[in-house]
Amino acid sequence: MKAVTAQHIKKSYNGVQALKGVSLEVEEGEIFGIIGPDGAGKTTLFRILTTLLLPDSGSAMVKGFDVIKAYKLIRRKVGYMPGRFSLYHDLTVVENLRIFASLFNTSIEENYDLIKDIYQHIEPFKKRRAGALSGGMKQKLALSCALIHRPEVLFLDEPTTGVDPLSRKELWEMLKKLKKQGIAILVSTPYMDEASLCDRIALIQHGIFLKTETPQKIIAQFENILWSVHSKQMFQLLKDLRSNPHVLSCYAFGDTHHITVEKKKAAPHEAAITIAELEAFLKEKGHLDIKIDPIQAGIEDSFLELANK
Repeated sequence: MKAVTAQHIKKSYNGVQALKGVSLEVEEGEIFGIIGPDGAGKTTLFRILTTLLLPDSGSAMVKGFDVIKAYKLIRRKVGYMPGRFSLYHDLTVVENLRIFASLFNTSIEENYDLIKDIYQHIEPFKKRRAGALSGGMKQKLALSCALIHRPEVLFLDEPTTGVDPLSRKELWEMLKKLKKQGIAILVSTPYMDEASLCDRIALIQHGIFLKTETPQKIIAQFENILWSVHSKQMFQLLKDLRSNPHVLSCYAFGDTHHITVEKKKAAPHEAAITIAELEAFLKEKGHLDIKIDPIQAGIEDSFLELANK
C-alpha cells in the first residue's frame, strides 16, 4: 500500500488555478520532497492531502483512505507542520505539547521515545512561552507537536524557511531517523540544495509537476551544455551573455553566472561557440578577468531547464 496517492488534483482560488492536475505516489518510509518557489502550489497540495482543504477535482488517498470520505480517520494518521508557526504563543513549550497530545488521547510520556531526539534540544526551555523562542526552537517545538501522536505520514510545509543553517542541518538529521521508523515524510521547500536529501522529489512550478524522480536521475537527464562564467562586472556580464545569440539561457548563481549554450546541428555533443570565442566576445564588451568553465548541472539548473521548456 502506498502512503500517499493523488490523481489529477486541481484547485482554484477566485479563478486562479493553484493546482493544475497534479498526481503523485509516495512510498511508506520514504522522504518525498516537493521543490519549487513560493506560489507554486506546495501549500495548497499539502492542505488537500491533510484534509484541510477540498480539491475542485481529482482524488487523493492517505494510507488507503480517501481524503474526503475518511477525513476524520486520516487526521489521526497524519502529522502536519504548517509553514507558519501556528502554536499558542502565550503558552509554554510543555503546555503546547500537552495540548496536542491530549487532542489524540495520548501523553508526552507515552510517545517520548519518538520525539526524544528533537525535544531534548528545547526541553531546557520547556517553561518558556512559545512566542519567545528562536526560529530554530519554534521549528523543533512544532515538529514535536506534529509527532506526539505517532503519525504514519508526516507533512512538513517549508520547515526550514527562516531558520539558521545549523537548525536546517539538525532537522534533516532528525528526518532521516524518523524515516528509519517507517514514517513516510513529505517535505516542501523552496531550497534547491535540500532536494539531494530526499529519496525522490517532484519539481513544481505554477501548479504543475515538471518532473518526479530521484534527484540523481533528474540531474543525469539535464540535456544542455552548461558553463559557469565570471568577470569583474557581474551585472553587465549577465546582460552581455544574454545578448549572445549562442547563449540559450543565463542565470546568476552565487558569484558566477550559469549559461546553457547552443549545440552544433551536425555535432550535438559540441557547443556552437567555443570557450575562446565567447571569451573574445566578452572582451570586446569590455570585460576583464574572464573565467569560463564547463560544469555539471545541479538540481536548480535542471529546474530552470524544465521550467523554460
